[in-house]
Amino acid sequence: MNRAAAFAANAPLMGVPGADSPPGGEGDWFRGAGGLRLRAGFWVPTGVARPRGTVVVSPGRTEPIEKYFEVIGNFLARGWCVLAHDWRGQGLSARLLPDRLKGHARAVEEFLDDYARLLDAYEARAPRPWIMVGHSMGAALNLLTLEAGETRFAGALLSGPMLRIKTDNRSMWSVKLAVRWNIRHGRAGEFLLDNPDDPFDHTFENDALTTDESRYELWRQQLYACPHLAVGGPTWGWLNFALDAGERALKVKALKSVKIPTTIVQAADDDRVWKQTNRWAARRLGRGRYVEVPGAKHEVIMETDDKRAVFLAEFDALADYVSPIDTVGRAIGAETEVVPG
Repeated sequence: MNRAAAFAANAPLMGVPGADSPPGGEGDWFRGAGGLRLRAGFWVPTGVARPRGTVVVSPGRTEPIEKYFEVIGNFLARGWCVLAHDWRGQGLSARLLPDRLKGHARAVEEFLDDYARLLDAYEARAPRPWIMVGHSMGAALNLLTLEAGETRFAGALLSGPMLRIKTDNRSMWSVKLAVRWNIRHGRAGEFLLDNPDDPFDHTFENDALTTDESRYELWRQQLYACPHLAVGGPTWGWLNFALDAGERALKVKALKSVKIPTTIVQAADDDRVWKQTNRWAARRLGRGRYVEVPGAKHEVIMETDDKRAVFLAEFDALADYVSPIDTVGRAIGAETEVVPG
């Protein structure tokens, strides 16, 4: 893809004291499926003659690029370029409904198309090998991308992939029935159970998906500094999309078709997705690995230092496999040089 045609003017990367964009990065707008304007950010590690490769970071539902500044910095410090993006309907990417707080989605195919366009747009800039990193919704879409035959990645690290969501005390069949009824009656764009779940009303005690209060509050500061990043509760359309994505990803034949080393890092105390399902999926991947983090809640990447260390150790192991370092500290096997933006 011609980069001049793929990109528009630079996009902002928002920050607050203590959580600013890491050095060496810039934001871009690119065109997704249907011409939607989507946002991405690309970072090059400073002081590194030859990056080890590129990490492509895909956030979970409601999460913008800004929430991942810390882990982006972790990857940069290890000598990797980083590409992160806002999915359609969240962050500063185009929203799908006039009410920006509605967490809406239509078809799985739109997200997969957006992701393919993202990779195409940055292919000339992003040195190989590539490592895929995704969380929750992003991790599920990442897995679907691999199952669909994407071959540009050398490895994948998936945090709590959204393969089967928890439905509180409701049975799955009753949830699916309610989804079908609401969509059939034109309510795809309405809040699930009419609950807007305003993110500005959230508190650490009631709503946190991490046990790390300081990281939770830092994200709250980012959100208040840029309210346009906020996303509220999901719509019936989003829930339909989420159920569809999980069911597709869990087909045994599709899982076995993924041949690159793929690690699922799963929070032991996850109340958003079923860890048993993720363990089952990891065992059926062509080269899967399952790692559970004791005491962690859903957002392992935003957890306390000791829990995050498990995630980063798994990244280091995967990175050393796909891009080993020689005896004088140089990356072996980076296929391309960094192309200036």
